[in-house]
Amino acid sequence: MAPPPPDDDPLELDAYLARIGYAGPRDATPETLAAVHAAHAQRIPFENLDILLGRPIRIDVASVAAKLVGARRGGYCYEHNTLLAAALRALGFEVEFLGARVRMGPPRPTARTHCVLRVAAGGTAWLADVGFGLDGLIDPVPWRTGEDLASGGQRYRLEPEGDEGRVVVLVALQPAGPLPLYAIRADDPLLPIDLELGNWFTSTHPRSPFTGGLVAQRTTRASRALLRNRELTVRRGGETTTTEVADPDHLLAVLREHFELDFPAGTRFRAPVF
Repeated sequence: MAPPPPDDDPLELDAYLARIGYAGPRDATPETLAAVHAAHAQRIPFENLDILLGRPIRIDVASVAAKLVGARRGGYCYEHNTLLAAALRALGFEVEFLGARVRMGPPRPTARTHCVLRVAAGGTAWLADVGFGLDGLIDPVPWRTGEDLASGGQRYRLEPEGDEGRVVVLVALQPAGPLPLYAIRADDPLLPIDLELGNWFTSTHPRSPFTGGLVAQRTTRASRALLRNRELTVRRGGETTTTEVADPDHLLAVLREHFELDFPAGTRFRAPVF
């Protein structure tokens, strides 16, 4: 495991744990890792709304904590996993960042703009990722390739790609068939400058999926909700419902009801267009 970077902005751990509703043990064990990961994944939503308000996305620990903890907002992978990494390090875990290329299907040329965490606990390496959204992990999974792994009531596999073991692909084993989610470069931990570069591209490039459309997602063990522009999809049990957001005020109500994101009356985002 690579050593953590210098911590110039220590996380207020008590405030973070209160935000995710966690009051359990604070020892660096697999059980604590699993409980903190699951609490974070279910309490803090995935969203890109600051980009659509013209605000910069900052990923230093102080800025991420001010937004996701203090302001009770959500974020995307760089924000979520920066916050989780800071919390896990404060609890005594060894953590490193790895880069991944989003697949959501067969291999295709995509940039390495997703980040995940590899965490050491109980003599085992674990894949931790609270920043992928709807099809992502609720529970961390052991870093073991070629076997079924359970997380949040769903099944996944880590499949090696190529002969050298440098890349592993997280695959969601869905009823419709295997869905490759992202390919992780396993032998090249990301440095802080790599995270800054990926975050800058993701939050500013005109072809980034996060600059041209609204996304909000919330995942729990009981349900998964996705808002993409004006379409809201909720999966609960075996049922899926889809509704359309009617107008900007309805959008604010949907964000509040389904994602616990509370914006002042009159807030308007660059997208969607009503």
